[in-house]
Amino acid sequence: MNFLKILLVGAVTFFLCFLLDKGFTGIFRNKPQHQTGRSVRLSQRYGSIGLLLVVLSVVAIFQGWNSSKILLFCGGGVGLLGVGLIVYYMSFGIYYDEDSFVLTTFGKKSATYAYKAIQGQKLYRIAGGSILMELYLEGGRTVTLQSNMKGIYLFLDAAFSSWCSQKGIEPSDCSFHDPENSCWFPSVEG
Repeated sequence: MNFLKILLVGAVTFFLCFLLDKGFTGIFRNKPQHQTGRSVRLSQRYGSIGLLLVVLSVVAIFQGWNSSKILLFCGGGVGLLGVGLIVYYMSFGIYYDEDSFVLTTFGKKSATYAYKAIQGQKLYRIAGGSILMELYLEGGRTVTLQSNMKGIYLFLDAAFSSWCSQKGIEPSDCSFHDPENSCWFPSVEG
């Protein structure tokens, strides 16, 4: 009987996340760049792990309701962590077309940038082979991209091509451009 309750809670959770994703997309992602189908998104592991943590927290809260207060509090903490991962996964995205890109992040209003707004990049190599690329934009805003994001390299190639076009630069004149070493834009010092 407990197994059926857990299965039911899991099914309801997955269904609610599906509805939330569809509603979120319809309400907040209504710019032309959102409709192109070209995007950079976080790895689906963020959403999956967040959902798993929410389900585990619900189970812990139900188990701790009458017997153990520590399960109740730990379940609540794990649930908040899971919700945080889900919100982060659903709220981050870069949507782009040939002329511009829309940057969507949690807690900030979506902003549209022309590719010429990219001032440069910084690279950080992380143990395990991952690479973080920080793009510097006009106005002081930065965007941190991870090499394991879905669609990252397609975006960077398109961004470099459009950046050169918008700045009136020939790609062959860009000595810094080296995709093999994750360099698409001029390096930023500091």
